[in-house]
Amino acid sequence: MIEIADTVKKAREIISGWKKQGLTVGLVPTMGYLHDGHMSLVRKAREENDKVVVSVFVNPMQFSPNEDLEQYPRDFEADTKLCSENGVDLILHPVPEEMYPEGFCSFVDMTGPTAELCGKSRPIHFRGVCTIVNKLFNIASPDRAYFGQKDAQQLAVIKRMVKDLNMPVEIIGCPIVRESDGLARSSRNKYLSAEERKAALILSKSIFLGKEMADNGEKDARKICQEMRKLIETEPLARIDYVEAVDFTNIQKVDTIDGETLFAIAVYIGKTRLIDNFIVQAKS
Repeated sequence: MIEIADTVKKAREIISGWKKQGLTVGLVPTMGYLHDGHMSLVRKAREENDKVVVSVFVNPMQFSPNEDLEQYPRDFEADTKLCSENGVDLILHPVPEEMYPEGFCSFVDMTGPTAELCGKSRPIHFRGVCTIVNKLFNIASPDRAYFGQKDAQQLAVIKRMVKDLNMPVEIIGCPIVRESDGLARSSRNKYLSAEERKAALILSKSIFLGKEMADNGEKDARKICQEMRKLIETEPLARIDYVEAVDFTNIQKVDTIDGETLFAIAVYIGKTRLIDNFIVQAKS
């Protein structure tokens, strides 16, 4: 039977009971409006842990004033049903006032990996991400936490935070889950009109093009990004935020594929900002 905790106190009481029994805990942090991409993380957590916790919390701290906090899709009833069907033991579903009580003034910030890509166009975003994930780790005491590769910069940032702050949690990155036509699963896909949904396929098409070039031996990261950009620009409804190649560990720009290289894109389709990426390992 799935349990729901709307307070930190209740979540801690439940998880503390598990820990006293020697059970392992896997955490899947989410902002809700769950889909099969999230469930792929849940299934992985289910395989590797005795208990699975999913947080459903639209984190106001990672939204700028001009972003879509109020419009961000929510459906807790559907989220609960999906979690129940996929073997989740506990949903942590607090209100913002529970996570950020009056007078809240402590933050987790980072330089370096947060400066490029999404950090450029969303300057407060990763401060909000690091702060809330830190809080979730403190509340849930997970042995492992699961993040999707679709948010690849976030994954790199969380790995860095855990390493730098000596957090006793293993971070597991999981593959991007795509729709049958290639579009990366995202809660924000809901915003797209039928015409925009069709136009959004230009993101995955450019990702597949770049990956094919890299797989065929192209090592010039700038050339790959240039060809991806040219393809995206053929779609009238698309407006590019960035098309970049970076070192996946430190999220610093690279000109040549060397080590683990992340090719990441952010593109507006109409008013909706979508992201996608692929990672390539340099052949020795």
